[in-house]
Amino acid sequence: MSDSISAPSPLLAALEVRAVCERAQMAALRPALRRLPKGDGHPVLVLPGFSTSDRSTAELRDLLKRLGYRTYGWGLGVNVGPTSRILEGLVDRLDRAHRRRGEPVSIVGWSLGGIYARELARARPTDVRQVITLGSPIQMVAADSSTAQPMYATLRKYHSPEFDRPMRESGRPLLPVPSTSIYTQTDGVVSWQACLVRRAPTSENVRVHGSHCGLGFNAAAITVIADRLAQPAGTWERFSAPWYLRGAFPPSTDLDTSRAPHAPAA
Repeated sequence: MSDSISAPSPLLAALEVRAVCERAQMAALRPALRRLPKGDGHPVLVLPGFSTSDRSTAELRDLLKRLGYRTYGWGLGVNVGPTSRILEGLVDRLDRAHRRRGEPVSIVGWSLGGIYARELARARPTDVRQVITLGSPIQMVAADSSTAQPMYATLRKYHSPEFDRPMRESGRPLLPVPSTSIYTQTDGVVSWQACLVRRAPTSENVRVHGSHCGLGFNAAAITVIADRLAQPAGTWERFSAPWYLRGAFPPSTDLDTSRAPHAPAA
């Protein structure tokens, strides 16, 4: 990873229109997706990306519900960034999901939602079963850029200073719960390198083909999510695609921690 993380190219940004096709593909493949591994009923909290709401994750939550999970949206309206109201609401939402089932909650976070998910896991490790992120730029700090940066910057004055990220994720302790980062190298919103987690006994990166805005509808990404959630409580193994789907999962890249910058952002 270089000293700074740049936004994807204008071409990749323009190709985000592919998300429309990915959403249509999910609808067409719904009968097949319902054959994915069944769940054990444990709670799953799904967090939307920046500038989106629970509407963006409705289809994913519906599918997970049909697979046997107790699913929760975040119920906080549009994700305008880490305002005090949103940060407090996230903790409350996790607490409610945990209390209702009396067991740890899996959290699926899309883009900025995945960053929230990881912070919740750090704050409440006993309440979180695992974290799955979709195109989440977990390595980004304030000095880096993305195609969503101009909109994010206009709202920054409303964001809580407690959520400032002076150090990249690669310079922090490993997450205390299992984590899976699903990413695509043709992401048109955030740099795919920013989405990589450090490979460890309970953390992994899984690459899929697709767009950033379509990851919540991406059939390969959904396959990974269902596989990760279906693991028995207290166990965790790396994702291994069945032989007949291996073409949907190109080789993943591990984070190069020897070059990852750890210094605070300017």
